[in-house]
Amino acid sequence: MSYADTPAGPGIPPVGLDDALLKVLFAQSAVGLLVLDPQLRLVRANSLIEGVGTEEYIGLRFTEAFRLDDPDGSEQLLKQVLAGEGPVRDHLVRGRLRHIPGDRIFLVSAYRLDGPDGPDGTALGLLSAVIDVTERERARARESALAAVRDAVGGSLDVAAICRAFIDALVPGFADLAVIEVVDEVLRGADPPVGPLPPDTPLRRAASGRCEAVERDEVIRDHPVGGTRRLPPRTPYALAVADLRARLVPLTAETPWLDADPDGSRALAETGAHTLIVVPLTLRGAVLGLLSLYRCGAAEPFDEEDVSLAGTAATRAALAIDNARRYEREHVIASTVQRRLLPQAERHQAAVETAHVLLPGRDSGCWFDTIALSGARTALVVGGVAGEGLQSAIAMGQLRTVIQALAGLDLEPEEVLARLKETADRLAQERAALPPSDYLQAEPLRAGCVYGVYDPFTRTCTVARAGHPAPLIVGPDGRAVPLDAPEGPGLFDTDGALFAPATVTLEEGSVLAFCSAELLADERAEERITRTLAHPGRSLQQLGDDIVYALPDDTRSAGAALLLARTGTVSEHRVATWDLAQDRTTPATARLLVRDRLQGWGLDEDTVDSTELIVSELVTNAVRYGTPPLRLRLLLDTTLTCEVHDGSTASPHLRHARTVDEGGRGLFIVSSLAAHWGARHGPDGKVLWTEQDLPHGGTQ
Repeated sequence: MSYADTPAGPGIPPVGLDDALLKVLFAQSAVGLLVLDPQLRLVRANSLIEGVGTEEYIGLRFTEAFRLDDPDGSEQLLKQVLAGEGPVRDHLVRGRLRHIPGDRIFLVSAYRLDGPDGPDGTALGLLSAVIDVTERERARARESALAAVRDAVGGSLDVAAICRAFIDALVPGFADLAVIEVVDEVLRGADPPVGPLPPDTPLRRAASGRCEAVERDEVIRDHPVGGTRRLPPRTPYALAVADLRARLVPLTAETPWLDADPDGSRALAETGAHTLIVVPLTLRGAVLGLLSLYRCGAAEPFDEEDVSLAGTAATRAALAIDNARRYEREHVIASTVQRRLLPQAERHQAAVETAHVLLPGRDSGCWFDTIALSGARTALVVGGVAGEGLQSAIAMGQLRTVIQALAGLDLEPEEVLARLKETADRLAQERAALPPSDYLQAEPLRAGCVYGVYDPFTRTCTVARAGHPAPLIVGPDGRAVPLDAPEGPGLFDTDGALFAPATVTLEEGSVLAFCSAELLADERAEERITRTLAHPGRSLQQLGDDIVYALPDDTRSAGAALLLARTGTVSEHRVATWDLAQDRTTPATARLLVRDRLQGWGLDEDTVDSTELIVSELVTNAVRYGTPPLRLRLLLDTTLTCEVHDGSTASPHLRHARTVDEGGRGLFIVSSLAAHWGARHGPDGKVLWTEQDLPHGGTQ
């Protein structure tokens, strides 16, 4: 029989249909249904929402029945539906039910029930569909927390930054309070201990965080970031790092293990923590630290699915911390190598005061040097190998060793850099010849260097540079001194251009700043440094510190080297110069002049005798094989320097005379009496020089 053939007549609903529909709808609906009167009080409810349909809920306002976190906002929304402003669909609210512990999350939709007059009349109430989506939202929150951990952790090689990002990803979305602790030795790059973690191993708090609902952060206050503690025995913390298993721990006043940790017990009680997840940070059986997660107050207690998520997140954090540990260890090794390869103390120079500042950082390939040259001259060097790690420090040490050897040959600055580049080219070829499986084979080498020589007698500084900034110079009056030093190719560049020197004459008391490229990275760096150097009353070390204080923060993290030099002259009381005739009697005259001068300086008789013999041989060689003009100079400092200049460019060489030979022993005698000797060339001839060590470091 069709609906149209019902006894009520065609098109007329049977009697009681509305009641039947309502009864079936409330009984069979897949969602919770509520009927609210115009005052938003509960009139009727089905059984899909546990306990809400009972008599104790009937008559309560909707916000009271569900004890919503934001009752005013939800009630205002329902009133808008009553006023005919349209239905509300899929509105999320948070609340609590009397018969179910913990917070609940509901998806609420509300529809106006029109009276006999239709939409324009007075509403009879609201029909609300309510779905408990707590588990769905919890699963979504877990996924979001894990995604946040993936996004936040792993992008840094700093343990503190990793731990901070990790905690921020979990609080407040997953936990109300979180603490991550790392084995103290791991923070310094040491290998993590293999589990179980030995008793009394110190753990350092790397990061902690709390949500706003935790009113008193006693756990964080009692154990601040950076502080260390040893895990109390017979507690979940100690057990977790012993058997390397995560634990879900309810926290109540009767929890027995809290007696073993009275400080922790008091702090947890004051924060209102009711559940704890403790997870060891492990990787390949080694223990890197410990993660502690708490939920407090009215928050839903942790469950086993939360433990699984915490374990996955902890594995991610452990991997990132281990990567940072490995980087830190390599950085420590590279920094140690760099330190050992650099000058260990300020070196005294005859007419130049120097000071340096070395900023530790990622760049372990920057270096500086001051090298004493003959004739009271000083070589000033700053350079850098681009890159981080041990390989950069090793390349830096190779280049610095070569430049020290080249400086001892008394070459001009441009010649030093040209030969240094030849060495760099060989190093690059060796790296390119490595097997393809070696990661260094694909990493190009880049380096720069600036080399300057200051001569106190002419007060000139000659500079050459290879892919490196020129030094900044400030005169004693505070004004910048221009230096137009052409930039040559970098040490590992394929460019074969020549290096060109630049020479500037300086007033006594001028300050030179040789800076690694990192210190001159921004456009205002030169102005900032020259302005800082324009304070003649401050020491070089103070000036260097002032330059560092003014650096941008990112410069300090990169690492840099700064070498400062204040120019001077050699005291006339410590120098003696004579122009000599090109005559066979000149050696005897030179011996008399030298003896008289050295006795006047108060030197001992052995030194006087040795110097007489050295000068006699050098002058004899210049008279016999050289050309005018002939000049003799003595310089007294921590060593005694003898220099003989003549106009010939021919260099003498050391011979090993046979027993029957009548000559050829002059330079052999000189090399035996002097600590160092050599020859340097200039546009007007050559200089043969010797250095002798003095008892007690010389005279005053």
